[in-house]
Amino acid sequence: MSDVFLRLIEVHRHYGEAEKRLDVLISASLEVKSGEMVALVAPSGAGKSTLLHVSGLLERPQGGEVEICGEATTSLSDRSRTQMRRERVGYVYQFHHLLPEFSALENISIPQLIAGVSRSRAEARAMELMDVLGVSPRADHRPAELSGGEQQRVAIARAAANSPQVILADEPTGNLDPATSEKVFDALSDLIATHGSAALIATHNHDLARRANRVVTIKAGRIVPADI
Repeated sequence: MSDVFLRLIEVHRHYGEAEKRLDVLISASLEVKSGEMVALVAPSGAGKSTLLHVSGLLERPQGGEVEICGEATTSLSDRSRTQMRRERVGYVYQFHHLLPEFSALENISIPQLIAGVSRSRAEARAMELMDVLGVSPRADHRPAELSGGEQQRVAIARAAANSPQVILADEPTGNLDPATSEKVFDALSDLIATHGSAALIATHNHDLARRANRVVTIKAGRIVPADI
């Protein structure tokens, strides 16, 4: 298998029709390799969320192709796309979206249980990830009992629970103070490097973006290198 885990080939995505049509992505192409973190920096409305949704198989492009681990996805059935997303893609949002009634350990275990992993293996994997991300002492705490940085690190662990080859993050440090943002970004970087995932991270924080392997932006619907 190629070490390119995420590949977009001449992707086109628009909304609306006729005079109300808005072209967001136009011939957008990108490759992200195993162990590589690519930062996506672009102004609001440029199409960052659309790009992440298309990359994560949450939206279908009207043209072009999205490949996950070398497999074309645009013509797959909805069921097959859902299965691929569950098995190969991890998503981290700006707000953690943890389930409030469950502990940190349970929040990280649930995606694995859904995938058919035994409870003992799921909890062992959850503890392993929490240890890597520095939140294992908080395993039994519910989200409301965690700090913002701890909540986001648990959310990152949840996204990585099923060992996805592709990790997508939409402003993962957007709600955090600068010092906490750095800690969370460092934890995410270490996790990507350790597990060999391909990561596309949307962020407004240029200082953090410069620490990625590459920085790209969206101009006129195309993905181009960013000058920051």
